[in-house]
Amino acid sequence: MVIHRSRCLRPQWQPPWQLPRTTVEDTVLDLVAEARTFDDAYGWISAAVGRRLTSAELLSKALAGRSRIRWRAWITAALQDAADGVHSPLERNYVYGVERAHGLPTARRQARRRPGSGTKYLDNLYEGYEVCVELDGLVAHPAEGRWRDTHRDNANLVQGTETLRYGWPDATANRCRTAAEIAALLRRRGWKGTPRPCGPACPVGRSPGWAEQ
Repeated sequence: MVIHRSRCLRPQWQPPWQLPRTTVEDTVLDLVAEARTFDDAYGWISAAVGRRLTSAELLSKALAGRSRIRWRAWITAALQDAADGVHSPLERNYVYGVERAHGLPTARRQARRRPGSGTKYLDNLYEGYEVCVELDGLVAHPAEGRWRDTHRDNANLVQGTETLRYGWPDATANRCRTAAEIAALLRRRGWKGTPRPCGPACPVGRSPGWAEQ
């Protein structure tokens, strides 16, 4: 058991037969402040918002009420990402390391689709080009869900949307190769833009054959 003491917290009101407790927002901010890495910290934010236990707006209000907190500027930016539909550390790495770093168009996050009678949410849908990028983490996409993901990809293809599926290494160590593949597909689907290299060693956009590198 770890005991955490704070002077800035107010317990959430509970009926007299229940123990007092802090609000979801204060609990999330406490966990974020104690996280070892940015990815771990964002995991707490995205889990709370993604499960609809709270909202980015309520977390922002709780953040404003704290005079001192670790990583304030980063948390502010992370809350905006969560509000935009970036629901995991993997998705955030994709947005910053693949999409924005290489000048790709901005996808719509958690895009709603209705194949048949159900409702599906696509991680990143490039509207106008009918390209979808799905990100598979072990928590959100365990091995037993492989066929469910395959069925969703098939449904997308029937509707005219091509799906590219990536994991953690593709959004981190191999992010430049991932960006090149996505850019190549987007251009075949009508995108007129040109991707840019994210650094001196990045091959993306440097030569006519960049898509094959």
